[in-house]
Amino acid sequence: MHKVLPCLIFLLTLPLAAFSKPTELALYDAAALQALKQQPNQPQEPAFALLIERANAALESPIRSVTQKKRLPASGNPHDYFSIGPYWWPNPDTEDGLPFIRKDGERNYATLEQIPDSQLLRAFARDVSNLAVAYHLTGDRRYGETAVQHLHAWFIHPATRMNPNFEHAQAVPGVADGRGFGIIEGRFLIHIPDTVQLLGNLIEEKDRDSVIQWFSELNHWMLTSENGKAENHWHNNHGTWFDAQVVAFALFVGDLDTARAQLQVTRERRIAQHFDTAGKQPAEFERTRPWHYANFNLEAYNLLGQFGRQLGVDIWGYENDDISLRRGYALIANYLLEPEGWPFKELYGMDIKAAHATMYYAQNAYGDAIFSRALEKIHRDRGETIVETDPRLWPIQ
Repeated sequence: MHKVLPCLIFLLTLPLAAFSKPTELALYDAAALQALKQQPNQPQEPAFALLIERANAALESPIRSVTQKKRLPASGNPHDYFSIGPYWWPNPDTEDGLPFIRKDGERNYATLEQIPDSQLLRAFARDVSNLAVAYHLTGDRRYGETAVQHLHAWFIHPATRMNPNFEHAQAVPGVADGRGFGIIEGRFLIHIPDTVQLLGNLIEEKDRDSVIQWFSELNHWMLTSENGKAENHWHNNHGTWFDAQVVAFALFVGDLDTARAQLQVTRERRIAQHFDTAGKQPAEFERTRPWHYANFNLEAYNLLGQFGRQLGVDIWGYENDDISLRRGYALIANYLLEPEGWPFKELYGMDIKAAHATMYYAQNAYGDAIFSRALEKIHRDRGETIVETDPRLWPIQ
């Protein structure tokens, strides 16, 4: 991994023409989108109807920017992304509430009123993705042109753009001005490269190049900053989502060497750290919401498995010393089929819908009967609501 960094730093000094321009979808299933596009009863398809409903709502959404926050990060720069660690609360034992204390799994929503960057980022990425997919499926330029406006505001316009780093993400008052843990909040940006692809020629080439340059600079920061290095070495879902971001962004800018190098980290470090021989995820199962976090970790592997296929790096089939990703998915499938056997205490209960995308990708990757049965159970038990997590349209939940 360390051998790649000097090469990456050199490449970042080259003009964008030195990278190969992205030409295909990296995240969305192009065949599934095409099949949905060609369905004679497309408007009656529940997932399609929900997508159009969300895209229509996005047409009315305001332009969002990190500069809209009322409280600035330690840098004093409104263009720097800023958030407070979600599970950190004012200290009841001190007059000023400092230093904040951690309550795992219990979100402190009070900080979002003055510092809404995490909400703004998620809403921006959600709306742009819905708009781009709706444009791709219908050809309605209203969707595509609105998506371009949002992209321009977030990545390009000098007055509203976000600086390409997460240096001040998940700060903890009285403890840290920003932490590597906050990089995980950038996972919603994984949608954006495919969004740009789906919009095609609606984006001017100079604007497309500006977005590509932005992601090139973000990846450079992720791989070279102290916060980025710390997150790269984290042993739970934070490490997996770090990999997913680095690979997605490297694919987008055409830096295939970095993408493949990070996928090797996924194979040789993450899988061995995250799973035991039975497929359990010790770092996730010790949390207050183990079902959520086990599936959340696998959601990142869903994407890494897809990226690996494109780049010739086998993530799905990797196995070492009887530890494999496949066993991790199978364990979740077993508990989906027999949820009464789940041995862990849950802070908010066990929602089987959280495993929808996980089982969808596992079925596509492995074809095992257990994954088909698990998917059938999710569809049977959750009925209509399952369209809300259809991985064809929403690969990141």
